[in-house]
Amino acid sequence: MLSTVSARVLTTIEGVEVPIPDPDRLIHLQFRRFAGCPVCSLHLRSIVSRHREIIGAGITEVVVFHSSAMELRKYTADLPLHVIADPDHVLYREFGVESGAQALLDPHAWSAIARGVTQELRAVRYEARPMPPRNPEGGRFGLPADYLIASDGKVLAAKHGAHADDQWSVDELLTQVPAERTVR
Repeated sequence: MLSTVSARVLTTIEGVEVPIPDPDRLIHLQFRRFAGCPVCSLHLRSIVSRHREIIGAGITEVVVFHSSAMELRKYTADLPLHVIADPDHVLYREFGVESGAQALLDPHAWSAIARGVTQELRAVRYEARPMPPRNPEGGRFGLPADYLIASDGKVLAAKHGAHADDQWSVDELLTQVPAERTVR
């Protein structure tokens, strides 16, 4: 895993430039799976529900998917997060984020898959959200990963998931923030 992240600017699907590292805030760089992924949606809704708390801890959320910007806009328009399209897996390769059948076959993921699919089907029916894709861009077998990056580019903590639902919870993310960190 990387110990330091070189400076760069990522562009969100809405055209906003996001510096990584950020000179004033920590960056939580999340690698998710594909646009419309039910497990990813379930996880990101938990992030959104506690977004103020995350911002208050001095963290900026940046979420990378291995889908195109056009496909992501269908599923993430209502998220108050920086969403990055990486359909060519450039960032995934750089950060060593993998994929494999264990993403879906690991029994630890099955409960989240069932909850995520149920939630998405309800949203399709009652909120007019689009149906999750049958053949997602980049495939179904992506694994999640989380990086917490300091203002100097140092990776403070990282986690590479073993299955589709193996990522930091909000509580786990917040415990990674150094105690001496001051919010600007």
